Order: sequence, then structure tokens, then C-alpha cells
Amino acid sequence: MLEKYLKSRIGDAKKLVQSLNKTYDYVSILGNFVNTKMITSSTHLNSMDEVDNECGFVIKVYKDGRYSEYSCNDIRGLKASEVIKAVKLDKIVSRDFKVKMLEENEHVEDFLREDTSKLSNKQIQDSLTLTRKQLEESDEKVINVVCRYVKRQTSKIFVSNKKTLSQKYDWINVMLLVVVRDKDVIKSNYKAEGEATSDKALSMFKKHAPEVKDMAIRLLDAKPVKPGKYTIITDPSISGLIAHEAFGHGVEMDMFVKNRAKAKDYVGKYVASPLVDMYDGAASCLSAASYFFDDDGVEAHNTQIIKKGILQTGISDSLSAMELGSVPTGNGRRQDYQRKVYTRMTNTWFGKGKDKLEDMIKSVKHGYYLCQTNNGMEDPKNWQIQCTAEYGLEIKNGKFTGKVISPVVISGYVIDLLNSISMVSDKVTVHGSGMCGKGHKEWVYVSDGGPYLKAEAKLG
Repeated sequence: MLEKYLKSRIGDAKKLVQSLNKTYDYVSILGNFVNTKMITSSTHLNSMDEVDNECGFVIKVYKDGRYSEYSCNDIRGLKASEVIKAVKLDKIVSRDFKVKMLEENEHVEDFLREDTSKLSNKQIQDSLTLTRKQLEESDEKVINVVCRYVKRQTSKIFVSNKKTLSQKYDWINVMLLVVVRDKDVIKSNYKAEGEATSDKALSMFKKHAPEVKDMAIRLLDAKPVKPGKYTIITDPSISGLIAHEAFGHGVEMDMFVKNRAKAKDYVGKYVASPLVDMYDGAASCLSAASYFFDDDGVEAHNTQIIKKGILQTGISDSLSAMELGSVPTGNGRRQDYQRKVYTRMTNTWFGKGKDKLEDMIKSVKHGYYLCQTNNGMEDPKNWQIQCTAEYGLEIKNGKFTGKVISPVVISGYVIDLLNSISMVSDKVTVHGSGMCGKGHKEWVYVSDGGPYLKAEAKLG
């Protein structure tokens, strides 16, 4: 068991913390053990691999208003003098000004969220292969199918003067990609989902495989959208993408410290329609970025970022919170034990409203129902946003016309887009199967989602 190795190091961590406390005012040790298994069945390749595995420790120390860190593969047998020497030569984590020492409450607790499914690797591979073959045989236009299963097992310990915490949590992502061809035209469609158990994750293939293939075939006749401003209805994946880009990256408070986020000056002000609520937090829902404590040892939170259109607060790691005089929100995350903590989103989503999806569709005179998140970007300093949907379905006079557009890019000014939201559905879906970088690096697992939204947006 992964967590057994880390738990065997808790005693070593406590002794090292005590020894280092003779030199430093604060000491903490984070242990990280990750194992990721990936099983793939595709038209051209079947594979079973272990990827992104790691094991290591981060020792954080504080003295004279500064934090420093030291990372290593193992702490057993590590002497305090070795850490002290290394820290003197290493770069200070704290920025140019001094900060107060992190205050912690007494907390001793273990957390466990395991995949309860008993499926063997062969059973999983056989299940993927069955779906693949059924799709390959269902239509001559299908030229490639990829079915993928990824199980990530994460174990962590956190030890300081007042805390002894451990956590083990599993998450399973599955992805189905169908590629089709008609003469010289090649298109693809995909579906990705995440679940806490393998049984539930694999059920996605049986449930959604036919519709994924059918939409891929429909996309063969898709046309680009005529650029302009339209009424749109976003499915939960696109709503989540907007949340992630608009006020996810925009309220990561390490950007406040560096004066790189416009949101810093808008706390307490309207930034969206009064219909809009928005949340982030590892404790806000069960998805890909749900955990018990972050990499600073701060317990998971549920942070309301926007309440009835008004920006309430940002999200933060411990150091950024101390520099800003605020309270850490449990959003301190590392790509791995050899990299520093940044403020990162976890599960980011819009809250539900009161509208029915069918009423939202009926209310559209001419516009598009946008589906299937692709990618996006946002400039936190200037609030320009760009989000890409895989496809859109045309609506005229409250009914679908059968016309499909693809791809579709939403662009514009964040505040304009969020203020244009006029209807919010009464059901929320939070979707967790992807990763997010800080700029072009520092990748962590995230999820996002929300209800269906009706808004006005520039499409191209």
C-alpha cells in the first residue's frame, strides 16, 4: 500500500522537526507518493503503463521573516545539519518582503478515499477493447478509436509542531476518442469523465459511446460559424471552462501579490450578473481536485468567489495569504515535490440557478448551444478571455435546426460576458478529467463545471 511507506516515515519526520526547531521558528515536512496507472485500447495500439510516479519530501523552514525549502527523496537518516547547510545555499521561497510565521492549530487526522472496485487490469483492458471493437464495427466511417483508463493514487503526510496529517485518495479518469473519415474530410469527437471508482468510470463507455460516435459523424458536415455576437447556451463543460478562465486564474492570489491580476481591485464590486455565484475548493465537491489538505498542510476549503455577481475573495496558498494579510484557502499545490507551491485552482464551478434547460432553449431567437470543452486562456491583468468549444448546435426560434458549427471560439471581455448571463439552469455538473498549468508549466489536476448558462458572446 502506498500510504504505508509514508506512514512509516511519520516518526522520522517528527524527530527531524524537533531537531530543526532548535534553529528555526517553524518547520514542516510534506511527504508525497504518487502512482499512476494508464491502460489504453486503441485501433493501432494496446498498452498498460505506469506514468507520472514520484516519491519525495519537502522540508519547509522559517526564520527572521523568511521561508526556505529543501526537497529530498527520503528523510530517513537525514540529519538536521544537512538540511541547515542545504537551506543556506538554497533560494529563499519568500519574496522581497518579510512575512509573519504561519499560525497553525493542533490537528491530528488520517483521511482515506479508495477505489472500492475490485477489477483486475485484464478486466479493465477487456472492457476497453470491447467498447473499441463495437465502435469500429458500427460504421465504416470510423477509422480510429481510443479508449483510455487512468488511475491516479495519491498519498501524502504533513508533519509540523502542531499537525500530523495523512491522506490517501484515488481518482480515475477515462477518455473515449472516435476519429471518422468521409473521403478527404477527417473529424473527431471525444468524451472524458472522472470518478472515484473504476466501476463508475468505466460505465461512461457503455453510456456515451454511441453518442460520441454519432456526433463525430455529424461533425463531418460541420461548418465554421460566421463571426459575430450571438446568444449562446453553454453546456456544463463550457460553463466550467468559462469559470476556470474568467475568475479562476484571475483570482489566484499569488497574482495579487505580484500585481498581475485586475481582480485585486474589484473585491466587493459587481463583476457579473446578479444571477451568478461561483465557487472553488477541494472540499466543494467530489472531483479530480478533491483532497483533505493542500501541500501547505491547510485543510481543504469551499471558497465562494462570486456571490450574486459580487466578487467576494480570491484563493490562496499560505505564503500569498500571509503576504496579503488574509487567511489561506487550501489552494497551495505543487506539481511534484521538487517544485514550489503556487496558488492553484481545484474544483472551480458556477452555482446553480432556477431555470429549466428546455425553457432556456425555447427563449433563444437565434444562437448556438455550445458543447464539449477544448481549451481556453485569459489575461488576468486585462480580463480578455478566449474559450474553445468542440462544436455548437444552431437554435432558431427556440428549436434546434440540425446545423452544426465547429470549432467555436468564444472571445471578449470577461466582465461583459459574465454580466450578459440572463438564465442559469437548476442543475450543476462538475467535470474532472484534465490538468491545468500555471502559464505553460506547473501542471496539476483540476476540475470545473456548473449549470447551463444563457449569455451573449462573440463567436468566431
